Amino acid sequence: MKKIGFIGAYDKTDLLLYIAKILTRKGIRVIVADATITQKSRYSVPTITPSESYITEFEGVDVAVGFNSIEKLKQYKGVEDESRMNYDYMLVDTDSYAGVVNYNIQTAEKIYFVSSFDAYSLKRGIEILKKIEAPLNMTKIFYSRRLAKEDEYFDYLALGAKVTWNEERLYFPLENGDQSVIMENERLEKIKLKGLSSEYKENLIYLVTDIESGLDKKQIRFLIKTL
Repeated sequence: MKKIGFIGAYDKTDLLLYIAKILTRKGIRVIVADATITQKSRYSVPTITPSESYITEFEGVDVAVGFNSIEKLKQYKGVEDESRMNYDYMLVDTDSYAGVVNYNIQTAEKIYFVSSFDAYSLKRGIEILKKIEAPLNMTKIFYSRRLAKEDEYFDYLALGAKVTWNEERLYFPLENGDQSVIMENERLEKIKLKGLSSEYKENLIYLVTDIESGLDKKQIRFLIKTL
């Protein structure tokens, strides 16, 4: 099982569910682990028997809620090794340094840093980065317009963080109406991609094929039209 880390204080729940939905439709076994303090998935992902910690299936995607470490999750699954969890990928969503450590994000196959440029998301995200001791490679995902001054501001705040940033960075424009589509999906308790902007969908295609390099972008683009 390969781990994919998504670090940052910005809300990443829906993004991970969309990625997981596409991967599962390609026959790839995925679990999304909500290792955030906010635990949004506890409220936005439907389940029949909620408890302090549980795994629920949502449109073919397993979602783990309430496990503060990979060890707790392994105990729940009754395995001693991550490779025996019967998944191809675990997408880990964390908004704290504790989550990074407790899920061993430093050993992840891919790591993405997700933020917008509001003060809370940006500064708390930077705070997490600066606590990480082992040098890591990460890809930036910004919910913002593509502005050079924002990139410069982020790089200034991130000075001192032990991170090597990949050249590729993704931008999800906030003004394209995607948030209203996401909120509607949450109300309907569905994972639907219809209605999302072309920019959002293209970013999903990039992320899915970056995570699973064997997938063809044209095939993923066609698949997304059906979801």
